[in-house]
Amino acid sequence: MSRDDAVDAVDAVEEQDAAGQEPSARSGRRRLWWPAALAAAVALALGVPALVASGTSASGSASVAVPADDSPEAGFARDMATHHQQAVDLSFIVRDRTADEPTRTLAFDIINTQANQRGMMMGWIDQWGLSQHSAAKPMAWMRMGHDYEAHDGSLMPGMATNTQMAKLRSLSGRDAEVFYLQLMIQHHKGGVEMAQGYVDMAKNDVEKRLAQSMVTAQTSEVELMTDMLKERGATPDVPAS
Repeated sequence: MSRDDAVDAVDAVEEQDAAGQEPSARSGRRRLWWPAALAAAVALALGVPALVASGTSASGSASVAVPADDSPEAGFARDMATHHQQAVDLSFIVRDRTADEPTRTLAFDIINTQANQRGMMMGWIDQWGLSQHSAAKPMAWMRMGHDYEAHDGSLMPGMATNTQMAKLRSLSGRDAEVFYLQLMIQHHKGGVEMAQGYVDMAKNDVEKRLAQSMVTAQTSEVELMTDMLKERGATPDVPAS
């Protein structure tokens, strides 16, 4: 990928953000597939000048030092990438379990958006010369005594358990739609909490803008999914396993 091609790709992502956060099932806008690998390649091809210490960014603002391994910047990128991956996995599951167009459209949008964002965050970690994995407890970077205890594959607030994912795989039709929406509302709320936590302490403007776009868009999608559940005579509460 040439530098010019990479710039064009990043411009497309920025135009999407400026148009109103992540894509959702509310709109019929043209949708594009942004594989995570492409997003990571874009970040590496550009050298991510606004994310490393080397003069100023393209906007003219001063860039920040390469984040430390235990910094909020590195911690947020790693943890949100993990959180996003499960949202992608859940969405692939429901896509194959229902023929309902609104649900499949929402799932497709979440797959595209969160795979793209995950690739960007992993690209930043690589560019910073850091490991994509850390021995630190998830969300330790928030430095607020977060007491969430990982269990059954749920590593952070909002993440589904392995048991819940297995249940989703066993359902189809309306039952799969309802359970997916309930799990994804829970998932988005956990993601919003994490993203807002980073926004409140961010020292990196580029990463902060991405986190803020997550807060705005996922909050909107929670409202959308709540309405979709009402249409199906269901509530947002996840049934006890």
